[in-house]
Amino acid sequence: MRDTVTPTHCPYCALQCGMNLTPTPDGRAVEVSERADFPVNRGALCGKGRTAPAVLSSSVRLTSPLVRSEGGTLVPASWEEALGRVAEGLGRTRAEYGADAVGVFGGGGLTNEKAYSLGKFARVVLGTSQIDYNGRFCMSSAAAAGGRAFGLDRGLPFPLEDIPRTGCVILVGSNPAETMPPSLRYFTELRENGGTLIVVDPRRTKTAEQADLHLAPRPGTDLALALGLLHLIVAEGHTDETYIQERTRGWEETRAAAMAHWPEYVERITGVSVPQLREGVRLFCEPEAAMVLTARGPEQQSKGTDTVGAWINLCLATGRAGRPLSGYGCLTGQGNGQGGREHGQKADQLPGYRKLTDPAARAHVAGVWGVDPDSLPGPGRSAYELLDALGTDVRSLLLMGSNPVVSAPRAAHVEERIRSLDFLAVCDVVLSETAALADVVLPVTQWAEETGTTTNLEGRVLLRRRAITPPEGVRSDLEVMHELAARLGGEGSPEKRFPTDPEEVFEELRRASAGGPADYSGITYRRLAEENGVFWPCPADGDPATGSPTAGDPTTGSPTAGVHPGTPRLFLDRFATEDGRARFAPVSHRAAAEEPDDEYPVLLTTGRVVAQYQSGAQTRRVDELNAAAPGPFVELHPRLAERIGTAEGDPVAVVSRRGRAVAPARITTAIRPDTVFMPFHWAGEGRANTLTNPALDPVSRMPEFKACAVRLEAVRPARSGQSTPTALHAAATAAYSAPPSP
Repeated sequence: MRDTVTPTHCPYCALQCGMNLTPTPDGRAVEVSERADFPVNRGALCGKGRTAPAVLSSSVRLTSPLVRSEGGTLVPASWEEALGRVAEGLGRTRAEYGADAVGVFGGGGLTNEKAYSLGKFARVVLGTSQIDYNGRFCMSSAAAAGGRAFGLDRGLPFPLEDIPRTGCVILVGSNPAETMPPSLRYFTELRENGGTLIVVDPRRTKTAEQADLHLAPRPGTDLALALGLLHLIVAEGHTDETYIQERTRGWEETRAAAMAHWPEYVERITGVSVPQLREGVRLFCEPEAAMVLTARGPEQQSKGTDTVGAWINLCLATGRAGRPLSGYGCLTGQGNGQGGREHGQKADQLPGYRKLTDPAARAHVAGVWGVDPDSLPGPGRSAYELLDALGTDVRSLLLMGSNPVVSAPRAAHVEERIRSLDFLAVCDVVLSETAALADVVLPVTQWAEETGTTTNLEGRVLLRRRAITPPEGVRSDLEVMHELAARLGGEGSPEKRFPTDPEEVFEELRRASAGGPADYSGITYRRLAEENGVFWPCPADGDPATGSPTAGDPTTGSPTAGVHPGTPRLFLDRFATEDGRARFAPVSHRAAAEEPDDEYPVLLTTGRVVAQYQSGAQTRRVDELNAAAPGPFVELHPRLAERIGTAEGDPVAVVSRRGRAVAPARITTAIRPDTVFMPFHWAGEGRANTLTNPALDPVSRMPEFKACAVRLEAVRPARSGQSTPTALHAAATAAYSAPPSP
């Protein structure tokens, strides 16, 4: 048993780092070792990856279904009873209130097979349009902007290996040193090769410390910053007019919008000085090749789509998109954030990244599913809108792989809506804060106990392999959907349309995606194993039902002639628009949905720390990670700490229009004096998302996690010099317009 080594991938972030798993002598757990052959991490692992097997332990995970007793507590039950209750709860709601009274909420950590099956289950078995997933909170603004500009959304249109070979990278609202540490080597190698790194972040993060230039804009002003940089690119003659004429549309309107954002105006809005703006343009425009990479900072705003579009404009105006070692990319966050939004658990999409409103797309997918296209419901509510409708329009909910009680904006309200449901069923590995509110909790398998595919931030489809047998009493999400389909689907043996074997599901997914923007039809489990992943789009050459039975060339690693090799680099010949040209986004700056005022004079921004992941449902159960990051904190500048009369480690209350959170103060000059930061991994009184604003981007429907107005209160008696909120706002207006000084 100890000789069995299984090559697989980490269960956490979108790098999907390669690792090897070896069973322990008793066969009940696994040990992690490096896997140097996988090109993304080349053997490197962060602490979360190294300690991932801890969550496999029966001492921290669920091993039996739980049902709500008459006394109101969750008690163990048989699978038969638990599944019966779920079917009865969902079925009763559907019968009494209609199909759209039943909701489904998925997750960006589900494998492609699970995400595909969940979207199909919602639309074919339940007949509901009310399905979305937590990936709406993570990448949807970048997806909308990328689709609008290029005709196709794939997180990175090039492999990570291209980053060290470019001339300059602008990294906007991303802190990979803490969010995906193995990726930091690419930026280190960039600088070692003579390239430059510009980091845009209101905090001097561990990533910003390594930058050649750190721009620290006021939260919510990334759009103005990008427009100011474009203004200077035009004014200083750095545009590529031939490229613009041959490969783009919409430049005249975009240039006019940018020229209205002169440097001094942008400095007043953002706090980034004019000399810094000019230096940023110089570093970006001097080399032949350059990239812009965005993450949650510019995306999680009520204008996130326009903000990302403005950063894409920099690449288009300088002729960098669709050229070697250049272009725009999004650093996707969740483990399968890319694949999760491609195959049907998003409210407006069908598998293969097809639009639910497209008659041809509906006909194709309905044909694969064996149903009438007219039977498929239309688009439903986006994630926050779905959560906000719980207990009223949506009376019952099936939730898989998400913990919105911690992760959703305006979390106290979302928790209240979840509590108001007639029925809630949760499939999860652990008893998360959301699962603890359920009527039925179903324990499901996790990464090392199941086989399935994920798609990393590069668009590289990967094969996770089963390394150990799951504990008795645990079933896979695919088995859950199979059993529920049998109970809820009526005539025609619908359970037969929901296979429990992941490879069988993937074969169906291939057919459903064939011909779509995210075409997986030429990808097979065999190819994934032999080629260390395949980049989509990868259409089938020949019969899409059989795909490409090739072992590849052992010398080059390339597929056999006649088989599509996959697409590591997009847009080199043309963009995925009808005419092959990219579209500029003619946008103008607008304020955040909620700006500081006399009552709430400070801006709150949120993010992650290196030792925890997302809502912390799994990482908070790992002793080593908790020792490194034991709880929430409020990061604030010394000047702000002095004004409210607090010291390092003192409890600080952060209050917004939506609620109040309390956590210890962490005082540092690494943040702007007009801004505070809280990590969002914890529940309880330190829950950062109690405070955040659910104002939605009009296109992507992504909430504005990254900027909301708050006030601070020292929980202990105030020290001398404490300012009132009104005085603090006045001071902020007068003194906080520039980046912080130590």
